[in-house]
Amino acid sequence: MKIIAVTSCPVGMAHTYMASAALKKAAEKLGAQIKVETQGFMGIQDRITQQDIEEADVLILAADVALMEGERFSNLPTLHTTTSKIIKDSETIIQEAITLAAQ
Repeated sequence: MKIIAVTSCPVGMAHTYMASAALKKAAEKLGAQIKVETQGFMGIQDRITQQDIEEADVLILAADVALMEGERFSNLPTLHTTTSKIIKDSETIIQEAITLAAQ
């Protein structure tokens, strides 16, 4: 299972990066591959490439603000959530994304 994710919060600092770390930890625990792009006060970091998109099974979108370049992901099954939900229960979010990808 290959997951890509984008995290972004209104200020672009703490929650953006806390959600990214939580997703990575949960994915590793559940045996899923993940790449997380952060869109914070420093702009886009760890940019998801076109190849990443083509290889991905599902997108987790945790954007509490407008997403930059969101059209890149238009053809992927997408789980919409918030950074705070990811921080609180990232394993459930990963499991929901895996279920969505399997449909």
